[in-house]
Amino acid sequence: MSGQSYIRTEMLPEQPAPLGETGIPHWLRENMFSNWLNGIVSVVAMAFVAYVLYLFLPWAIQGTWGYGSRTECLEAVGGDAACWGVIRDRFNQLMFGFYPYAEQWRPMLAFVLMLVAVAPILFDKLPRKMLMFSALYPFIGAWLLWGGTIWTPLMVLAGFFIGYIVFRIAEGLLGDLVGIILAILATVIWWLFLVGPVIGFLGGTEATADAAATPGLLPWGIESVKSSDFGGLMLSLTIGTSGIVLSFPLGIILALGRQSDMFLVKTFSVIYIEFIRGVPLITLLFVAHVLLNYFLPPGTSFDLILRVVIMVTMFAAAYMAEIIRGGLAALPTGQYEAADALGLDYWKSMRLIIMPQALKISIPGIVGTFIGLFKDTTLVSIIGLMDPVGLTNAIRGTTDWNGIVWELYLFIAVMFWIFTFSMSRYSMYLERKLQTGH
Repeated sequence: MSGQSYIRTEMLPEQPAPLGETGIPHWLRENMFSNWLNGIVSVVAMAFVAYVLYLFLPWAIQGTWGYGSRTECLEAVGGDAACWGVIRDRFNQLMFGFYPYAEQWRPMLAFVLMLVAVAPILFDKLPRKMLMFSALYPFIGAWLLWGGTIWTPLMVLAGFFIGYIVFRIAEGLLGDLVGIILAILATVIWWLFLVGPVIGFLGGTEATADAAATPGLLPWGIESVKSSDFGGLMLSLTIGTSGIVLSFPLGIILALGRQSDMFLVKTFSVIYIEFIRGVPLITLLFVAHVLLNYFLPPGTSFDLILRVVIMVTMFAAAYMAEIIRGGLAALPTGQYEAADALGLDYWKSMRLIIMPQALKISIPGIVGTFIGLFKDTTLVSIIGLMDPVGLTNAIRGTTDWNGIVWELYLFIAVMFWIFTFSMSRYSMYLERKLQTGH
């Protein structure tokens, strides 16, 4: 081109970033010393953290694991070091409570299988066929934990198949709504009136104060474990995981119900959500522990852990519903109009277009509710269940470890932090994966 004496014919090689624009110095300048106020706060915070570590680390590191009582520990290291021997001595109890030692392989296997069951739900690159195991795991996990005849989870699972068959038959003859109602009725009738006799016929019954044991046709099963033997981290995981899994779909239903145009459905959803959110969780736990038995027929045995799971689920579902409703309200009306333009009915539009976007918006709030629910499982110690916090009172009440406080609570705090931090990291991973704003 005329007027130009030189035209470059090749690209210059990529040059390194200027010094100070990458690495640790750049991060410190941008995040901790971007201005004078930020710098002062950062220096004060670092000084406070350094002071806490100066007091804590010698106490923790110099502590001993080798003594079987607090007295022996104090005689050996004095009062300026931790007595970690209580964790070594009572580790099994903190993990499993009073679960029989010979049967502790069952909760460990149930935990491993739980990780396998949730893996295809959390990571979409895994084979979708694994979701079949995810759907069956609640029955497998409950049977492993409580034991008893194998026919109990199978007959409970059979109720869902009976409901599905009734729905498929009634759907073509009477319509979807009538089919759903008949399916629910058939399932409930099966569970309330037929499951017990069928299980007794196949698996037999155990001896009670009023009746002797009766043999079954096929008495297959494993040793039963009472709920009173549950405790420790195993109990917290059982209640927390059950509450999380059950409250999520119930929260979606309540959120949709609150936005419904059907007066009765909307009114019920609003009353339920506002009432549950206005009542402390500890009140619901006392209801599960004391008052619920008054509403049951005389002689009915309703497992305490199951009652607690129901109340925890009801509590978490109300908060979940409001979080999801916020996600639904944040969507522009154009998304609803697009679903209508495609000719989708209500349920297909919600499943394919509306709900996936609403849930993506609600991820931080949903995970925050899950984390809060898992930490709230420590409240069950107030109604006599031996979660890790409840076990600390029993451990400190013994002559060997009377007076131990910080070591136990720090260990429990670390256990809960591992699970809650993992949930938080997964939430951030999911947000990055679903990010579509760039």
